[in-house]
Amino acid sequence: MAKTAEMRLIELMVLKQDITSVIEYIGKKGSFQFQSKMNSEGEKSSKKNSEKILNIDEKFYTSLKNMCGFLNISLENLDMSEVKAPDDEDKNRASQLISAFTDLQERCEKASADLAKIQDTQKETLAFANLKVSYSELEHLSFLSLRIGRIDPASFDSLKSSLEGNGVVVALGDDKSFVLTATSKKNRSDVDAQLKSLGFTEVAVPENFTGVPENVLEGLEKQKRDAEDFVEEMKIQRENFAESHKDLILKLVKIFAVGVQISDVVNGLESTELVYRVKGWVPEKECQNYVSELDTITEGRCAVRLYNPLEVPDVISGKEKVPVKLTHGRFVKSYERMIFSYGSPMYGTIDPTPFVAIFFTLLFGIMFGDLGQGLVFVLVGLLMAFKVIKVGGWNKFSPIFIAIGITSSIMGLLTGEVFSNETLLEPFSEWVTGLFGTPHAPILKMMPSSDPSSIKVMFGVFGVAVGVGFVINTIGLIINIVNNFILKRYAEALFGKNGLSGALFFWYVVALIIRIVVFSTGFFWFDWVIIGVTLFFAAFAEPFENLVAGHRPLFENGIGTYIISSIVEIIEVVSGYLSNTVSFIRVGAFALSHAVLDYVILILTEMCGGPGSIGGIFVLIIGNAVIIVLEGMIVAIQVIRLQYYEFFSKFFHETGKEFKPFKFNVEIN
Repeated sequence: MAKTAEMRLIELMVLKQDITSVIEYIGKKGSFQFQSKMNSEGEKSSKKNSEKILNIDEKFYTSLKNMCGFLNISLENLDMSEVKAPDDEDKNRASQLISAFTDLQERCEKASADLAKIQDTQKETLAFANLKVSYSELEHLSFLSLRIGRIDPASFDSLKSSLEGNGVVVALGDDKSFVLTATSKKNRSDVDAQLKSLGFTEVAVPENFTGVPENVLEGLEKQKRDAEDFVEEMKIQRENFAESHKDLILKLVKIFAVGVQISDVVNGLESTELVYRVKGWVPEKECQNYVSELDTITEGRCAVRLYNPLEVPDVISGKEKVPVKLTHGRFVKSYERMIFSYGSPMYGTIDPTPFVAIFFTLLFGIMFGDLGQGLVFVLVGLLMAFKVIKVGGWNKFSPIFIAIGITSSIMGLLTGEVFSNETLLEPFSEWVTGLFGTPHAPILKMMPSSDPSSIKVMFGVFGVAVGVGFVINTIGLIINIVNNFILKRYAEALFGKNGLSGALFFWYVVALIIRIVVFSTGFFWFDWVIIGVTLFFAAFAEPFENLVAGHRPLFENGIGTYIISSIVEIIEVVSGYLSNTVSFIRVGAFALSHAVLDYVILILTEMCGGPGSIGGIFVLIIGNAVIIVLEGMIVAIQVIRLQYYEFFSKFFHETGKEFKPFKFNVEIN
């Protein structure tokens, strides 16, 4: 069985003159996880040494990232493998580039601000364009109180409704942002309060103002067109600047990202005036490369020491966990996130990822059997693999789509389904079944019917699903037992629900049921003995675990509490194994429901004129799309649930720490 990768703690003593090149090498290598424990005094001293570098690099880095945002230059998926730390030439180029960009940015922002100002002026002017009567004459009316001002257009209807009966509101502009209110002077106080609550801002109107001359409106319109032309010109200049400088900008962003991250690391290292100490975890198979390559980089000035995890005091005492690295090919690796989303295996234990890859692919295929729909998953996976479809981080899951597509297609061949059609595969099914007897189609008939053979096949699928569940539960138990022996937790390996005693109880009961059903035998006295003994050690495990582990007292909470809890544990052991096995019936149920959905699509297609009609084609396309998307998601969730609750729960009682090596990257805000 595959185990997690062997790790070593590597300790480097690096001279001050070499620290930048060493951290640069580590970041490019991408397989070094710094030890989490840092020395506060070393942190203070190194911060003093690198503070100046940090401020300069971070200033350039921030400015360059802001430049990318303004110019719409993407920072995603940048290759950091060949990037170096910044030197004086890089800083000079960055200064010149930032200076040119700042000038462009200021001109663009000024153009936008000028246009906004002209548009506001024009809007305000147009609001008074139709006011032909002198406002001062209206204001001096003895019985009216008038107000002119700005208001949120969304509040216009509310204002009009609130003043109904007390006054009137007149929109002065097309967008209702300027209004004139008229009310009796005795209601002026109430109206002013309502205006204030709605964000009304009064505008001062010059005395004897009677409207806006046409030449003023024309002049403002011309200014607006000129401003819009200038904004468009600046947009073109910005696009040209981005196109001509994109490669240099991205190169400098990566360079200064490296500089900032090197400084951040150096700030956290233990150090003296001349020497830095660097400690971290590295996969064992890469240790010799680190030793030889660091010796070359520092010209022999770097002292290196390697530690086995069992030589590290904090690991021995349990204060620190050795990071867990899983090593797989591309197919199995695509399932790693499913493992780490639940938890990390303990260091040195069995790696469950290959089992997850097999079980997920198999269960999905059984539950989602359709040749055409399966080939859609294969096609999507291939397009994702070749980056024709780009969905960010999801592209790395392309092998999963291809794998579940293949198993779904195989199941579709067996059930005779292809895009909800049951007749296209009949020749193939008859040819295959003819090799073993009487030709018939499909090979496995999932849809229930009056034919006794279809009922037999349907229950056979349920039986296969339960059988797969037994295998998955068994492997989970074996992993738990082996892991506990590896970790020298012999008590947990031998006793308890998920220990050897619980596993023997489960296996014997299953074997007993098969024996009774297949060979029509009854219970024998030794059956009761074996079941009783294994169940006893599975449920009454506490004193035996304490005895093997050397813990005292054997009954931690007293004999009475122990007996009561053990009786409850018997019920839990029996019901737990029963539910863990029966839970896999849902695999057969979803296989049946998928066949029913395909049948419904087929019936609807026939009702709309058949697969050759426009209506029938429409129903086929929409129906299959709904099945692929919605049922595909539901089936995936159910498979993940089975993995989490029926498989992982057997051995994931304690989680380790995922290996997260230090790598250079560009932060995307």
